[in-house]
Amino acid sequence: MARPCKSLTTIKFLCSYGGKILPRYPDGKLRYYGGETRVLAVDRFISFSELLLKLGEVCGTPVALRCQLPTEDLDPLISITCDEDLVNLIEEYDGTPSTSTKIRAFLTLNKKSSPTSSTVSGISSIPSTRNCVQQKGKRMLRCGKSCGNLLRYA
Repeated sequence: MARPCKSLTTIKFLCSYGGKILPRYPDGKLRYYGGETRVLAVDRFISFSELLLKLGEVCGTPVALRCQLPTEDLDPLISITCDEDLVNLIEEYDGTPSTSTKIRAFLTLNKKSSPTSSTVSGISSIPSTRNCVQQKGKRMLRCGKSCGNLLRYA
């Protein structure tokens, strides 16, 4: 029996933490500066709680996860808070033409944990997607009933 290709069962997260999201001079486009960036490969069907544990191991502390949609800039970042959000995010990346796309993830200290060293204060200042109604002229809809953080374009 043939084994499935590893690239079909594994997804990669490009995880950044410890830095800040700041406007770039001169065009004002948001960019991530400083901190650490690591690649984490996980099973495509990983649960949200398992993913959070692995991400916490990457940066040494419990984290909150926010991700960039494949066709968007760093504003807005999508908060991933449950299994449904994670599945929807993976579906968004599956729909992109590139087969080697890594999910761009920004890790922040979990609000329940106390800050130990440098925090990612720049990320917390990015407007939450919960407040977004329109982005680039497209109507945005909440996706999902239980947690509803990922937005889809109509």
